[in-house]
Amino acid sequence: MEQDRNSGKAVRTALLFVAALALAAAAGGQFRPPAKASVEAFTDLTSYAAGTPVRIAAVVTIDEGWHIQSHTPSYKYLIPTELALELPEGWPEAVIRYPAHIMWQSQFAEDPLAAYEHEALIHVDLELPADLATGGVDVPVELLYQACDELVCLPPTTAETTVRLEIGDTGEPTGHPAFEAAAAAPPPTAGGLSLLAALIPALLGGLILNGMPCVLPIVSLKLFGFAQASGRPRREIVGGALMTTLGILVSFWALAGATLLARSAGQAVGWGIQFQNPVFVTFLALVLTLFSLNVWGLFEINLPHALANRLGGHTHSAHEGHSHSHSHSAAAANHQAGGGAGYSGHFFSGVFATLMATPCSAPFLGTAVGFALSQPATTIVFVFTAVGVGLATPYLLLAAMPRATRLLPRPGEWMATLRGVMGFLIAGTTIWLLYVLAAQMDSARLAFLEVGLLTLALFIWLQSRSRKMALRVFGRAGAAVAAVLVLLLANGATAQSRGPGAAAGGVQVLDWVPWDPVQAETLAAEGRLVFVDVTADWCATCKVNERLVLETDETAALFERYDVVAMKADWTNRNDDIARYLASFGRYGIPFYALYRPGQEPHVFSELLRGGRLEEAIRNSAGGAAG
Repeated sequence: MEQDRNSGKAVRTALLFVAALALAAAAGGQFRPPAKASVEAFTDLTSYAAGTPVRIAAVVTIDEGWHIQSHTPSYKYLIPTELALELPEGWPEAVIRYPAHIMWQSQFAEDPLAAYEHEALIHVDLELPADLATGGVDVPVELLYQACDELVCLPPTTAETTVRLEIGDTGEPTGHPAFEAAAAAPPPTAGGLSLLAALIPALLGGLILNGMPCVLPIVSLKLFGFAQASGRPRREIVGGALMTTLGILVSFWALAGATLLARSAGQAVGWGIQFQNPVFVTFLALVLTLFSLNVWGLFEINLPHALANRLGGHTHSAHEGHSHSHSHSAAAANHQAGGGAGYSGHFFSGVFATLMATPCSAPFLGTAVGFALSQPATTIVFVFTAVGVGLATPYLLLAAMPRATRLLPRPGEWMATLRGVMGFLIAGTTIWLLYVLAAQMDSARLAFLEVGLLTLALFIWLQSRSRKMALRVFGRAGAAVAAVLVLLLANGATAQSRGPGAAAGGVQVLDWVPWDPVQAETLAAEGRLVFVDVTADWCATCKVNERLVLETDETAALFERYDVVAMKADWTNRNDDIARYLASFGRYGIPFYALYRPGQEPHVFSELLRGGRLEEAIRNSAGGAAG
């Protein structure tokens, strides 16, 4: 009955809007609804130097007695308020940030609607091209909106204005109150960070990533590899550590570039969202499989002699490793753990460490990345560089103090055993990636993909066992074909739909309901507490929080005592609604946890959830009394 009643409300509301849109269509373009909102645009400075950031405030004035739909309306069939700038060709894409909406109760809909009233400030950040000539540039601004009063909603319409940008020297602040009211820098939850203040949490977040389960096996292998190299020349140890650092930094610069390209194309951006692409996840599973086989000594990637010599390394075959003594095998273990063929191996191990870090989050990291992704391109590059420096800190310290390798355990046969154990940990990560792929493709396709990985390992094993060049070439060719087939299987995979509790996997202790931000606000307005969890199968930190904090009997009892509604949003696959929701809090990565509470703004938790903090927030929000 309740479901039928809700369906009926949605149908009645939809019919009102459909009727209004049909009226506009029937007029054949001759009917334009009356303007119920206007827009003006202002700049923060009187003039700008080429290559500098610009802040624009669009002030939307709404007629008394009318509302316009939020940028994130309550229902998909409603028309969102959207601001568009017609920038000259070649200019970077502008970053547009919309204000928080109110929940407005109309007479034609039983549920409150997300809307703006009176005045709404929309802030725009853009970066001028460095080669811009001196003069004035007029930028047309268009606002698309749908206005409603207590009884009816009008068809969508537009309001236009123009903002003029004077290009020359850096001018004086205009002093417009729109910039004082909402200081168009980072969103509220970013804590009003400046670039300098954001670099500190970026460095700390990158450093903490070294201890996260995604990266720890790689860091351990590298450090123990350096320990075995403790007797080697200082130049070799320093060079290897610096090349690993360079691999990390280049990878983060590539991530920053990809982020900027995605943002300029209007795509959602965020930390770790590349794991929403099954081809990327499959590629990483291939790399991890090969890395495990490499750590176990089944093969090595040999560079041409000229290139290897230039990079300070040497080539070494798996066959040679098997034909020597155990002591030489330990040296080969160091060679593999250290990164393969000389400096190039150290560089690519840094790249690999970065790839493994992206599905993890850490304290401070969400704040820094969230701030960066709402800023111009230069800020994104600086913050991503700081995260990379934090991740590379162990290697930078080793480069500064190469004698510190003597403090590490003495080399010995135990390192070969440890290397084998680390190989199993990396193989375990491959299994985790297959678990992620289970939500991104059907079971039959996944089964064939797993057979492909097994075939790849078989061919690698065969080539490592053979002394004949023809058979070794056959094994490598077979492995290459298997790898291509695995990637082809991943291409074109479709996401699998699941219920709200399916993302966590295993036993569900909490009674999760599907994520609905409008419903969360409505329940909070009615006096209920709502806990929102944005998670994904590829988010390792999410899984740790779920196992240690959320999916426990203590948390279940806490939620029952205070009548907390648990909502879960699954971001395993691409979902632009979830991306916009995170951006509204100044976040662009997960895990994300928010507690909606009556009469207050939602409380946002740290990425590493703690049971004590969760209980304290719920108890304080409920006024200390159980519901």
